[in-house]
Amino acid sequence: MADTVRYTVDHGEIRRWVERRGGRPATVGGVSRRRRASSLRIDFPEYRIKAALKPITWDEFFHAFDAAHWGFLYQEETGPGRLSRFYRFVRRDHEAAAMR
Repeated sequence: MADTVRYTVDHGEIRRWVERRGGRPATVGGVSRRRRASSLRIDFPEYRIKAALKPITWDEFFHAFDAAHWGFLYQEETGPGRLSRFYRFVRRDHEAAAMR
């Protein structure tokens, strides 16, 4: 049975989840001065779209993530022992409302 979807804003938890799956922080088109998080992505090597994604540092990633008030939805496993790469960025206020 697949894991349920979880939610966090904890930087360490997000980074551990991404790195355990071989992912790295990335953006589509770079991070602007305004630090728009709409272009944030996780670059997984097996799903790489080399022309579209640009690597960024974790500091840049989390600065944009926090500035946009994102939350991180993710799944640990798709089945017993099978790591999931499912994730979504959601507005923090959206998640808070859904949890009420």
